[in-house]
Amino acid sequence: QAQLVESGGGSVQAGGSLKLSCAASSPYVGSVCEMGWYRHAPGKERELVATISISGTTTYADSAKGRFTISRDNGKNTLYHQMNSLKTEDTAVYYCAADRLRFDSGSYACTGENKHWGQGTQVTVSS
Repeated sequence: QAQLVESGGGSVQAGGSLKLSCAASSPYVGSVCEMGWYRHAPGKERELVATISISGTTTYADSAKGRFTISRDNGKNTLYHQMNSLKTEDTAVYYCAADRLRFDSGSYACTGENKHWGQGTQVTVSS
């Protein structure tokens, strides 16, 4: 019962591009709170790549700045990740995630604890 489903991964040569998509199962998952892309390469820790708030404010890891662009279409409950100038170091399983909407202290709020996670999509960059 995945609430986030990634797609768009694949194999590409260094310097190429890929666009990942992450479809949410419902509006509250994909259009209410902050969302982001993470990646996990074998033997390495999971790394935050980019985030985007409900208003469109973005953040990027230093390694992604200038090459990757995160965006969201709240109406379609979909998160996107345009990746250009790919490097071999970008090879990893990419996961989308969304903060959870929780009721706390008398009101609803978004929390980064216990995020919604997708199943991941493999990105392989060859030289």
